[in-house]
Amino acid sequence: MSALFFKQFLKRPFQIASIIPSSKALVERVATKMDFNQPRVIAEYGPGEGVHSREIARRMCPDSNLLLFELDRAFAHDLERQFAGDRRVRVIHGDAASLPHELKRHGIDSCDYILSGIPFSILKIEKKRALLQKTYDALAPGGSFIIYQVTNELKQHATHFEGAESEYFLQNIPPMFITVFQKTPPLDRHQREPLPGDNFSVSAHRSA
Repeated sequence: MSALFFKQFLKRPFQIASIIPSSKALVERVATKMDFNQPRVIAEYGPGEGVHSREIARRMCPDSNLLLFELDRAFAHDLERQFAGDRRVRVIHGDAASLPHELKRHGIDSCDYILSGIPFSILKIEKKRALLQKTYDALAPGGSFIIYQVTNELKQHATHFEGAESEYFLQNIPPMFITVFQKTPPLDRHQREPLPGDNFSVSAHRSA
C-alpha cells in the first residue's frame, strides 16, 4: 500500500471504501473478464492509485483507449504522472457521470468495457440509477460493465442489462463480489425472453 493511498483513505474513507488497494490476485482476475486481443475502448470509474489501470494498460493493444475517471485530485495527479508517456490513457479528474461528455469530446462512439471499483452502495438511489443508465448507454452492443464490490446490492438496480454473472472472490482483503453485467447485441435480445433469475449467477472463487 502506498503512502498516498493510505493518506487519501484517511481523508475520504467512504469514497475510497477499502483501506488497502486491490490484491494482485483480484487485479488479475478482473482483467480476465476482458478480451484484449484487439483494440478496445475501456473506461474505469474510481481507479485510485491505479492498480487495475496499470494491468489493463499492460495488456491493451497499441490502438486501445483507456479513460480513467478519478474524483480525488491527488489520485488524479498521480495517475497523470504514471501514464504521462502513454498516449492511450486519458485521466479525467471528475465524476464518472461525465463519461458521455468525455466520449464525445474525444470522438469515441462507445466503450467495450467499463470497470468500476467505486462503492455504489453509498450513492443515493437517484445518482446510482442515473450512473447505471449512462453506463449502459455508453457501452457498445456486446459490451460489459464490470464491478468489484464488497456487497452485491447493485444487481437490484442494474436492470438495464440483459445478463449478469457474479463470483465471490476470496483472495482479497476484504473479499469482493466481481460482477459482469452484459449489454447484449440487438440481434440476441429477441431470441427468447429471459426467465426470472436465469440471468444472474453467483459462485465463490477459492485458490489452493
